[in-house]
Amino acid sequence: MNTEIWHRRILNGYWIIVSIMMAAQFCFVLSANPPEVQTVLILTQGHLFVACNVFIVFCMLTAEIWLRLTPNYHKHAVVGCGFFVSYLMYFVLEPFVDGAQMTLMMPLMISLVYFNQKLLYGLGTFSLLFYSGIYFGLEQPILHKPELEFVMVECVFIVFVVTAQAVIIRAREMREHLEQVTKSEQGLMVERAISDKMLKIDPLTGLYNHKTFHEYLDSLLELSECNGLRLQLAIFDIDNFKRVNDTYGHWVGDLVLKEVAAKVGGMIGLNDFAARYGGEEFAVIYTDKSFHEAYAAAEAIRTSIAEMAHPYAGSKPITVSIGLCDYIPGDGKEMLFRKSDDALYVAKRSGKNKIITAAHSSLAEVVFNYAQ
Repeated sequence: MNTEIWHRRILNGYWIIVSIMMAAQFCFVLSANPPEVQTVLILTQGHLFVACNVFIVFCMLTAEIWLRLTPNYHKHAVVGCGFFVSYLMYFVLEPFVDGAQMTLMMPLMISLVYFNQKLLYGLGTFSLLFYSGIYFGLEQPILHKPELEFVMVECVFIVFVVTAQAVIIRAREMREHLEQVTKSEQGLMVERAISDKMLKIDPLTGLYNHKTFHEYLDSLLELSECNGLRLQLAIFDIDNFKRVNDTYGHWVGDLVLKEVAAKVGGMIGLNDFAARYGGEEFAVIYTDKSFHEAYAAAEAIRTSIAEMAHPYAGSKPITVSIGLCDYIPGDGKEMLFRKSDDALYVAKRSGKNKIITAAHSSLAEVVFNYAQ
């Protein structure tokens, strides 16, 4: 898309140059003597004044139609048009303007716009050969131009090609430097993201850590107070975890923590939040759920954990006790944790491997009695 824009811009630039040249010629015709603007070949001047202008317009219209109606070879059309227009302009200006050979540099300048080194070499070589043919076939025998002028023009071609090559090389170096800087910045951003994640994630279980949990809970409690967001807190505690460590070793205990954490993290919703609260305790914040839905989600996790196989731990089931509390606006974080901890304490003391909810409303009492 960007290349097509530049095709259009280059051709528009040629239209502007041609328009200015035509206007200058019109002014010249109005002010000059009639013999100076004859439309036939003048041996002392060696040009076709009107014919060259006709060909210039023809080349421009051909390139314009090509760009508008055909999907391919737009660069070829623009470069070819520029090459022929520049030489036709030279034939028009050369008898009247000193240094008209500078118009022959226009095709070489296009290679700078495209930053194309191959195009630069091709146009440079072709310009050297083409101008040689013009000089020995037209300028020397008809206009009697000295060979020194031919050599000077050829040297200008060579100098321009060398200079343009240096510009292209420098531009590529700058682009490569910018790419390296961009990649370095991207690498730093990735490293920073990884560092931020490591600060928020518990390295053993892959869940969020204790600090991140409290930061997230504070934000959710504020939303609950201001906007009425429904929120429940469930605290999970692995039953008899100390016995697992003492019997099978801490490495088995770590495996149990990882598997339980994976089960908890894999069964929560997109709007929920799970963290390793500490030791063998996990915390889950349920949001935008009714109390019944939060209870059902916690119960599904408890059941799935109880059904997991642990061959490295004597194939004995690993269970969790859960304390669940529905947040009441105005309670605050301390009251929410106290109710959840009390519910977890009851679950531990009443047989483990169950959910106990904090009794704070008639609905909670119904769920509590059902759990009993």
